[in-house]
Amino acid sequence: MQRGQRRIVSLLRRSTLRRQLLVRSLLLMSILFLLVGIFQYLFMQNFLYRNKAEGLQAQISALPPIWLQATGIESNRDKITEGMEMPPVLLPPGVLIHYIDKAGSPHPLRGTSEDRAVTFTAEEYHLIRTRLEAWEMEPHYIIKEVDGGSSLVVFRLAGRPGSSDHTLIQASADLAPLTQQLMTQLGIYGVLTVLALGAGLLLNVPLLRRTLMPLSNVVAAAEVTDAGNLSKRVPESQGQEEIDRLSVAFNGMLARLDQAFAAERDMTEQMRRFIADASHELRTPLTSISGFIEVLQRGAAASPVQLDKALESMNQEASRLHQLVEDLLQLVKLDQAPQLVLSKLMLNELLEEMEQQLAILAKDRELKLKLQNNVRVSGDSGKLKQVVLNLVQNAVQHTSSNGSITVSLKAEEEFAILEVADNGTGIEETHLPHLFERFYRGEASRSRRKGGAGLGLAISKTIINAHQGDITVWSKPGQGTIFQITLPLYEDSNS
Repeated sequence: MQRGQRRIVSLLRRSTLRRQLLVRSLLLMSILFLLVGIFQYLFMQNFLYRNKAEGLQAQISALPPIWLQATGIESNRDKITEGMEMPPVLLPPGVLIHYIDKAGSPHPLRGTSEDRAVTFTAEEYHLIRTRLEAWEMEPHYIIKEVDGGSSLVVFRLAGRPGSSDHTLIQASADLAPLTQQLMTQLGIYGVLTVLALGAGLLLNVPLLRRTLMPLSNVVAAAEVTDAGNLSKRVPESQGQEEIDRLSVAFNGMLARLDQAFAAERDMTEQMRRFIADASHELRTPLTSISGFIEVLQRGAAASPVQLDKALESMNQEASRLHQLVEDLLQLVKLDQAPQLVLSKLMLNELLEEMEQQLAILAKDRELKLKLQNNVRVSGDSGKLKQVVLNLVQNAVQHTSSNGSITVSLKAEEEFAILEVADNGTGIEETHLPHLFERFYRGEASRSRRKGGAGLGLAISKTIINAHQGDITVWSKPGQGTIFQITLPLYEDSNS
């Protein structure tokens, strides 16, 4: 039996949601019908028994007064009834009326059936008589098992209230007809229940199919979704709140996955370009060095002039290679987790300290510093110096020897604004969105012949982002370029 139960449970677990809902709804309906049937049976049984008891009481009350008088005055019964023609008593089939004497012996009324009476013990009769005299007879009927059947019995005192006579009148009726009536009603209810369950089955199948259609749409969309096809969406308004919420969540998940895959593809493409550009940048100085070595091996080393020129060129290429490797290593470290040594900085004082270094970097170009005092930020002084040097170096590369470079600093609202401006050649608008990409060179913005590997601005942007700041650029060909850095001002917790 336990194995069968486990098999049924396993079948329900493996079945479809539609089948589970159908089975469980029918099971719930069956339980409800069963409870209603039990309640109806008990209610009808109590109603029929009470109705029958009231009918028996009415039968007793309908007896001719001479019968009650003859019955109630037991000591003079023969005198009262002697020479008198007693009226007949007509009772329904199965109904018996007896009077019970003081000794607890039942006697049929004259003119009634002499069938065997439903009897109780003397103690039971005494208790019933006592309760009737005290008006405590509740319930007003008793069910008694007799010869394999059941009878309903009611009692009434024969004498008037307060009289000394203690004779009981007992009326009993066979319950077989009532039981048959109850079973008939129960059978009809059972048939109607089966019909109702069948009708519920026929109606529930298409109803469940229609109800679960939105969920089937979600399943269908999930089945056709893969990494290469994330454009499929589920309708977000299908008339069912739970399914609509699931559809919204499912579409949101698809959108996030689509964005994640797009970002992954972009990152892969950027990595591919990065590796290709890095390989190219590394190959260029190595090729130059290899070429100079080959020239020297062919005999150029014998000429001091050619030897010095070759060694100088090799030294420049080696320095460039070293700088490129250092920049690449720094980018890798910044990408993983920028390690900043943050402290409260007076940014204007930091730039004033760099003035001489920036002037040497600018060479013949005019260098102007326009600095507002008391501009405090939280930052890494070494990293911020590197950003300023990168921007000034970029300005130097694209500004003629008689040009000017301006470094300005001011505080606006909650931010420090640092700008590096030049009046150089400027940058074409098409190149501006790509300036901070690694190894990017524009025809007018970054050129290998002007030096650099195209990593300085990428490093600068990474450092500024690590400081919770931002870096932007404005430029027009022939008018110059402005790089603007925005950093949050230092907030003193004690202020």
